[in-house]
Amino acid sequence: MSFSSLGLSAPIQKAVTEQGYDTPSPIQAQAIPAVLTGKDVMAAAQTGTGKTAGFTLPLLELLSKGNKAKAGQIRALVLTPTRELAAQVSESVETYGKYLPLRSAVVFGGVPINPQIQKLRHGVDVLVATPGRLLDLEQQKAVKFNQLEVLVLDEADRMLDMGFIRDIKKILAMLPAKRQNLMFSATFSDEIRELAKGLVNQPVEISVTPRNAAANTVKQWICPVDKNQKSALLIQLIKQEDWQQVLVFSRTKHGANRLAKSLIQAEISAAAIHGNKSQGARTKALADFKSGEVRVLVATDIAARGLDIDQLPQVVNFDLPNVPEDYVHRIGRTGRAGALGQAVSLVSSEETKLLRDIERLINRVLERQEVEGFSPVHALPESTLNTHGKENKIKAVASQRKHRSAGKPAPRAGSGRDARKTPAPKTADNGDLAQQKGQNAQPSSGQRSNSNQRSNQGQRNHQGQRNQQQEQRNQQGESKRPQAAKNTEHRNAPATAEHGRSPKPQEKYPQRGKGSANSGNSEHKANREHKAKGQSHSGSQQRSQQTRHHEGSSEKTSQGQRRQGKPQGRVQQSTNSAANAPKK
Repeated sequence: MSFSSLGLSAPIQKAVTEQGYDTPSPIQAQAIPAVLTGKDVMAAAQTGTGKTAGFTLPLLELLSKGNKAKAGQIRALVLTPTRELAAQVSESVETYGKYLPLRSAVVFGGVPINPQIQKLRHGVDVLVATPGRLLDLEQQKAVKFNQLEVLVLDEADRMLDMGFIRDIKKILAMLPAKRQNLMFSATFSDEIRELAKGLVNQPVEISVTPRNAAANTVKQWICPVDKNQKSALLIQLIKQEDWQQVLVFSRTKHGANRLAKSLIQAEISAAAIHGNKSQGARTKALADFKSGEVRVLVATDIAARGLDIDQLPQVVNFDLPNVPEDYVHRIGRTGRAGALGQAVSLVSSEETKLLRDIERLINRVLERQEVEGFSPVHALPESTLNTHGKENKIKAVASQRKHRSAGKPAPRAGSGRDARKTPAPKTADNGDLAQQKGQNAQPSSGQRSNSNQRSNQGQRNHQGQRNQQQEQRNQQGESKRPQAAKNTEHRNAPATAEHGRSPKPQEKYPQRGKGSANSGNSEHKANREHKAKGQSHSGSQQRSQQTRHHEGSSEKTSQGQRRQGKPQGRVQQSTNSAANAPKK
């Protein structure tokens, strides 16, 4: 099969031939005819198999037959997750469309926006963009979508994950409803696949290789090593194996900077590329790496998507990625277009779970090779492809979600078919149903006995608590009466005048003053004792003494107030009331 048999025009075939291609790859042979029919397409293929040309060539063919873009309008939009991938796709559009009367542009962040606005002012047929910069241009009214015909999501799985889905939804809301949608990626998880199907209309699904698989031309192996020995091991491998061009992936930006400095100190030319670098620094580092001026390029996962480097022989995973699909994209930077490549992963014991997730994804156990002098102190456990535990875990999570959505507590681990079942509470409907079935719905005698015992015990405990509380209140009441008199004497003592303060004002109502309260309480108590029957004479004498004690306290209070020159009406009234109290 040749490109001429795919329905491409002569100008496009000429540009393809100049690049040295005469036979389409499997993904190109299936995707190009499907795109030319105008249907939505979801295509998955291994990295390095020509996916970019798989949508670029038919896209240019469709646009070459329509009307040119008007001022501020675009006809085809290609969205990519990274600046490097956007630049690469734009380069492919210009290369394959150089003999066509079409205009193209690329926009992304990190560079001035004004030149991009000027280029869009006259309209472009193909716009390659990152989501963030496209939204900035739309807010400034620099781009319009009324004439849009085709939308392409390159690396669609990354475009639809949590990092980009909000921006993608905003962009989709701006686009015309009638359009052709194309999605291309090396990996499609089940969740992303279901989400993608909601954005396309009856798509043609194309998958020319096993899902989530790397090219067979890539040799994959891992090297167990302790985390603190990874830098030293990488330096030894580069020097011992004489690696001249190595792409090293780090999980974090700071880790990439530290590793690049360590390599430079070991007299190995290196550069770091990540999101914190300016666009100029990223472009220069990538250009120096392609030209051979830089021997090692340390990158985060921004370089794992769509970065095309001819004949890249070595890829090293200094850290395993958190997302298993990123491993496939990382090692896909080598072994491209049928060339041989090698992917080495330096794995510590802390990354055991990440390794197992990767091996389950690619459905193979990676070969292990230890380097002499770097045997790990903390051994890396052996891997298996047993997925039953993972399936059971997924089922358990789904069961917990089901119980939470139903408002019920989730079952604990270990509960199952053989676990003892807890009987449901008996309701009126259950009782009616039991009577209809002829079953005995009444509780057993043992159950009634236990219920009665618990009820009686609860009543006795409640009565005992009430009695105890009543005794405490009685004791508190008895102790407060003499204490009140002492407090009154202390507050009205002459010491208040010595401190330069006037005594506290009396209560609001004159007949209920401190002294009056004490004498009133004594009078009320004496009357109550006088009426009581069967009281002993000794008890009466004690109560009379207590009454006289309160009278004496009131007299002392009135004396203290006379010393300070205060009116004595209230105290005198209290004293008279106490004096007139009946005595037995």
